[in-house]
Amino acid sequence: MSGVMKRMGMIFRAKANKALDRAEDPRETLDYSYQKQLELLQKVRRGVADVATSRKRLELQLNQLQGQSSKLEDQGRKALALGREDLAREALSRRAALQQQVTDLETQHQTLQGEEEKLTLAAQRLQTKVDAFRTKKETIKATYTAAQAQTRIGEAFSGISEEMGDVGMAIQRAEDKTAQLQARAGAIDELLASGALDDQSGMAKDDIAAELDRISGGTDVELELQRMKAELAGGESSKQAIEGGQADTQDAPPSQHKFDKQ
Repeated sequence: MSGVMKRMGMIFRAKANKALDRAEDPRETLDYSYQKQLELLQKVRRGVADVATSRKRLELQLNQLQGQSSKLEDQGRKALALGREDLAREALSRRAALQQQVTDLETQHQTLQGEEEKLTLAAQRLQTKVDAFRTKKETIKATYTAAQAQTRIGEAFSGISEEMGDVGMAIQRAEDKTAQLQARAGAIDELLASGALDDQSGMAKDDIAAELDRISGGTDVELELQRMKAELAGGESSKQAIEGGQADTQDAPPSQHKFDKQ
C-alpha cells in the first residue's frame, strides 16, 4: 500500500510539474526575478541611508560633546586663574566624563562608517549585477520571443502543408471518381448498343428490330445493285445494236445503196 501511494504521489508530482512547465512563461519569470532583485537593491540602499543617518547623528553628538568639553576646559582655566581650584577641578572632572563619551561615540562612529562603506560597496556591486541581469533578461526575452514567433510560423506552414496535402488528396479522389464515372457511362452505352441492357426510354432497339433493319438495309443495297446492273446491261445492248447496223450498211452492194438513196 505504501508503494502504491508513493507511486501515485510521484505520478501526481510529475503531471503537476508538466502542467506548470506548460503554464510557465520564461519572460514572466525573468521579470519577476528582476523585480525581486530591484527590491533587494532598494533594501540595501535603504540600509546604507539608515547607517549614513546614524553616522551623521553621531557626528552631531560628537560635535556637541567636543564643544562642551572645550567649554569646560575654558571654565576650569578661568576658575584656576581666579584661585578657585575646586571649581577648576570640578570642570576638569566633567570634561573627563565628556571625553569618555566622546571616545565611545567616536568608536561607534568608526563602526558605522565601516558598515556604511561595506553597504555602499555591496549596493554598487548589486547594482552592477542587477544591470547585467536586466540586459541578459531583455536579451533572453527577445530571443525567446523570436523563437516563439519562428515556432508559430513553422507550425502555420506545417498546417498549410497538411491542408494542401488534404486538398491534393481530394483532387486525386475527384479525378478518380470522374474517371470511374466516365468508364461506367461508356460501358453502359456499349451494353445498350449491344442490347445487353434494356432501354426503358424505348429509344434502344431489341435484337429482332436490329436484325430486320440490317436485312432491310441489305435488301436496299441489293436492289440498287441490280438496278445498276440492269442499266449497264441495257446500255451495252444498245451499243451493240448500233454497231451492228453500221456494219450491215457497209457490207451492202452499191446498187442497193443507190436504191436506198432513191
